[in-house]
Amino acid sequence: MADRLADVRKPWAIVVALGITQIIAWGSIYYAFSLVIGALAGAVGADQPTVVGAFSVALLAAGAASAPIGSLIDRHGGRWVMTVGSVGAGLLLIALGQVHEIWQLYLVWAGLGVAMAATLYDPAFAVLAQVFRERQRKAITALTLFGGFASTVFWPLTQALIEGYGWQQALLVLGLLNLMVCAPLHAWLLPPGGHASRAAPDEGAISAAVPANRPALHTVLRDPTFYGLCGAFTANALVFSAMTVHLISLLQGKGLTVAQAAWVGALIGPMQVLGRVLEFVFLSKLHPSRVGVLAMWLLPVALALLAGVGPHPAGLALFALLYGCGNGVMTIVRGAIPAELYGRQHYGAVNGAMATPVLLAKAAGPIAASLALLTWPDPMHLLLLMAAVAAASAAVFAWTVRRRAAAPPGTAGGTQAPA
Repeated sequence: MADRLADVRKPWAIVVALGITQIIAWGSIYYAFSLVIGALAGAVGADQPTVVGAFSVALLAAGAASAPIGSLIDRHGGRWVMTVGSVGAGLLLIALGQVHEIWQLYLVWAGLGVAMAATLYDPAFAVLAQVFRERQRKAITALTLFGGFASTVFWPLTQALIEGYGWQQALLVLGLLNLMVCAPLHAWLLPPGGHASRAAPDEGAISAAVPANRPALHTVLRDPTFYGLCGAFTANALVFSAMTVHLISLLQGKGLTVAQAAWVGALIGPMQVLGRVLEFVFLSKLHPSRVGVLAMWLLPVALALLAGVGPHPAGLALFALLYGCGNGVMTIVRGAIPAELYGRQHYGAVNGAMATPVLLAKAAGPIAASLALLTWPDPMHLLLLMAAVAAASAAVFAWTVRRRAAAPPGTAGGTQAPA
C-alpha cells in the first residue's frame, strides 16, 4: 500500500491532479458566476450590481485569507488544506442555489472567497514549491496551462446545465464536482506534511531538504524589495481586472459592434495559453524576474496600441496577442518570483502575502474604472489612464528587481542564493 502511494505521488502526477482540480475550481467558483448573476438577483430580490458586490466580497475574503492559508501549507502541507477547501467550495456552491436573502448571498460568497484562497493557483503553487526544486517553474507553467482552459470548459458546460436543468441544479452539479473530483484528488495525491514533507525521492525534480537560512515571512516583510514587487503586481492586476469588465465597452467606443468586440475578447484566452507555452519552451531558462520585466511591459504597449489603432482586424488581433500573452506569463512570474528571491521554506506565506493586495486589486479594479468613467466619460481617457498605470507598474517592477540584483548578497535587498 505504501509503495503504491509513493508511486502515484510522483511529481508530475501531482501536477496533473492539480491541473484537473484547477480547471474545476476556477470554472465552478470563478467563471460560472457571470452566468448566474441574473438568477441570483431574482432569487434574493436585488439588482445585479448588488449581486456583483457579493463577488467582490468573495475576492476581498480571498485576499484576507491568502497569507494565513499559505502559512498553513508551509507548516502542514497542502493535502488537508486543499481538501478542506474543495469540500467547502462544493458545499457552498450547493448552498448558493438555495439563497433567498441578500445577507445569505453575501455570507455564502464570503465563504467561497476563503475556498478560493484554499483551492486556486496560490495554494497549488505552494504545494509545487514543496514538491519541486529546479523544475518548479516548469511545473507552475504546466499547471497554468491546465487552468487556462477553465473558462473554455466551464462557460459552455455551465450554460448547458442551466438551459437543461435550471440554475439551481447547475450549481448542484458544480458543487458535486468539487466534492467528488477535487476533494478526493487533493486527499489522495497531494503529499502530507509541511517543510519536512517530500514526495517520492526518484526523479530529479523533487526538492531536497530546504536550507535553514531562508528568510521567514517577518524577515521578508522588512525587505523593501517585497513592497516594490507587491506594488507592481497590484497595479498590474488592477489594470487587468478593470479591462476584464470594461473591454467590450472600450472596443465599442472604437466603433466595433458587440459581436466584433466579443470576437476580440475571445482571442485573449487562447493568447494567454500561447504566452504560457512560449514561456515553457523558450523563456524557462531565464530568471523569472527578467521574464517578468518583459511581461509587465507587454501590458502598457498593448493598451497604447489599442488606444491608437482603429477598428482594423490586424491591429486588434495584435492587441489581443500582446495583452493575452502578457497576462498569461504574469501568472507564472508571480508564482515563481517568491521562490527565486526568498526560497521555498516559507513560500506559502510569502506568496500568500503577495497575493493579498493582488486579490484586493482584482476586486477594486472594475469599481475604480467605473469611477474614472464618471469623471472622464470618454472611454479612451480610461484606456490611456490604465496604460499609464500599467507603465508605472512595469517601471517599478524593473527598478525593483534591478535594485535587488545589484545589492550585495545577504543584505536586505540582496539576492538569495538560488533555491
